[in-house]
Amino acid sequence: MARVVVFGFTGYAGGAITRELVARGHDVLGVSRNPEGADAPVEVRAGSIFDDQLVREVAQGADHLVVALHASSEPALETALPSLTSAAIAEGATLSFVGGAGSLLVAAEGPRLYETAGFPEAYQPEARAHGAILDTLRAAPAELDWFYVSPAAEFGSWNAGERTGTFRIGGDVLLTVADGSSTISGADYAIAYVDEIERAEHRRARFSVAY
Repeated sequence: MARVVVFGFTGYAGGAITRELVARGHDVLGVSRNPEGADAPVEVRAGSIFDDQLVREVAQGADHLVVALHASSEPALETALPSLTSAAIAEGATLSFVGGAGSLLVAAEGPRLYETAGFPEAYQPEARAHGAILDTLRAAPAELDWFYVSPAAEFGSWNAGERTGTFRIGGDVLLTVADGSSTISGADYAIAYVDEIERAEHRRARFSVAY
């Protein structure tokens, strides 16, 4: 059983990961600015990931720090990386992020999805902010254990899908099916995420999940 802190546990991805962790018997601390009404049976702490003292406090004794928050909020999520990195290294914990699909490559030699002509302008800030987080993690000190999980292109509460337990694991290139679509349900994404917490097969790396 691992001690896991989930920042953003009341959100779509964070909630799915939290439920999967609980179902597997892990000890979970959920952190949110507004945790009222949370339905997961976990320890709860109200607060912000941008509060350095709170990050240090909730990280004490943790094996994993999971970040499941919007990247382009104000302040930008990337600004929380220094305190998260310090806390993770101090505790010997793994830092991980629910990433975006926009930073995935459309082919082995690129470009990134958000650099293609058809990528929606409205999603550019979030996609680029997630890409910046990934770049920063890749340049992080060697003592930081981290991973970053990019979902399929069509991932979100608007396309929740069902739990199937069947999916593909990829790397930096967007996974699609024959018709060009790229999807994953929240529950199946969470299975892949918690599998990584338990198995540590992609240390200091980004991987992707899709059908």
